[in-house]
Amino acid sequence: MAKRPDLRQALKPRAEVPVLQPALQQDNASAPPPKSPHFRPSREGKSNVTGYFPPAVKRQLRILAADRDTTIQDLLAEALNDLFAKHGKPEIAPMETATAQ
Repeated sequence: MAKRPDLRQALKPRAEVPVLQPALQQDNASAPPPKSPHFRPSREGKSNVTGYFPPAVKRQLRILAADRDTTIQDLLAEALNDLFAKHGKPEIAPMETATAQ
């Protein structure tokens, strides 16, 4: 059985390669959107709001979304708008699609 090569030796040549620093952009607002496979134009100008719940919560949301022929995002927007209204705040969570009621 052949001896496996030493990982430190395999990584050594990479450590000797100088790392180039990207040029600093003067104005991030005018920068073009990133060219990434993860970039979604529909998400531009939006922010992710997350929480951690038991798997049963996600399952129930998926079932409710299917029953109402809508999306989980629209259900969450509706719930957030209800919460905002309850506390006297403007209902600003956008609904992406029309929900069946």
